[in-house]
Amino acid sequence: MSDRPPFDSAFFRQVLGQFPTGVTVVTAAGADGPAGLAIGSFGSVSLDPPLVMFMPGKSSTSWPAIEAAGHFGVNILAEDQEQMSSLFASKAGDKFAGLEWTAKATGAPIFEASLAWIDCEIDRVSEGGDHWIVLGRVLDLGVQREDVGPLVFLAGKYGSFHPLG
Repeated sequence: MSDRPPFDSAFFRQVLGQFPTGVTVVTAAGADGPAGLAIGSFGSVSLDPPLVMFMPGKSSTSWPAIEAAGHFGVNILAEDQEQMSSLFASKAGDKFAGLEWTAKATGAPIFEASLAWIDCEIDRVSEGGDHWIVLGRVLDLGVQREDVGPLVFLAGKYGSFHPLG
């Protein structure tokens, strides 16, 4: 059996882009100041113990600072935070300039306008192709806004979700 699939990476991305994902910004108090990156590959793993996961790309320039910190915060973005997602997906210098945030117990920055947040310590990191699979033990969490829906990414575009009926 060949290691090469019968499709190219563009088609792989197109097909998987049909699955909606929530949008988060993962942050940490890095040695040289706060670090953060936009993440769509975030999810819950376990209730007991409480674990979450996210998958940063191996080429990420922000992930090494987060890994070195040993902790991270997850900012679940609201539908009105598309600009924040784009900023943290970029290679911009100081992504935190002008943003309002507070440090949680681990020191991870949590944005005031986030829909919800989760403060974690890194439990383990595994390889997953061209990404890392990061498990985090949840230390604290909370909901900050209930007035808007979450920011969602689908087929290369941002949107939101509002329950039917």
